[in-house]
Amino acid sequence: MKLYHFALSGHAHRARLFLSLLGIPHELVDVDLKSAAQKRPEFLALNPFGQVPVLDDDGTIISDSNAILVYLATKLGRTDWLPQDAKGAAAVQRWLSVAAGDLAFGPAAARLITVFGAKHNPDDVIARAHVLLKRLEAHLAGRDWLVGAAPTIADVALYSYLSSAPEGNVDLSAYARVTAWLRRIETLPGFVAFARTRVGLAAA
Repeated sequence: MKLYHFALSGHAHRARLFLSLLGIPHELVDVDLKSAAQKRPEFLALNPFGQVPVLDDDGTIISDSNAILVYLATKLGRTDWLPQDAKGAAAVQRWLSVAAGDLAFGPAAARLITVFGAKHNPDDVIARAHVLLKRLEAHLAGRDWLVGAAPTIADVALYSYLSSAPEGNVDLSAYARVTAWLRRIETLPGFVAFARTRVGLAAA
């Protein structure tokens, strides 16, 4: 398998992390977003949306990080990572929607300001980040993982941008359960860290 990625993209890290957690051999193909490599014809032929990550599984092309998580878990029959019962599947899908919504427009957007110079309003996106973090903190009361008794792709989908939230000036210190959940993910066999940038609260 080939994964087209950019090291500072949390979406790309999401896919890379899951490949590693599953122990799947793969080749990383760097796509330099800073030089707009994702807008070149050869990349647009893989993903017309011009976004990373893209997974090339022997000619089967899957774009979108959450779609890649679902594809890998389904192809390999890993129902431990993606439950197939109606309740479990719905619970995972709920968090994938959070990853594409509240997470993207909160912690991820805040980090885009400091790492990439995005023009979002810092106060707005940081406030959204804390709304999400408060909800996660409450959800994690009495549980180790977002869905069920073991990690699923829901945990993978939220990890990268939450672990890097301080880079976007989002303080995690008030969220003990969220922080403990991040540390649990980091102890999973096959874990690979997200590239760090010394900006925001992570500048020290």
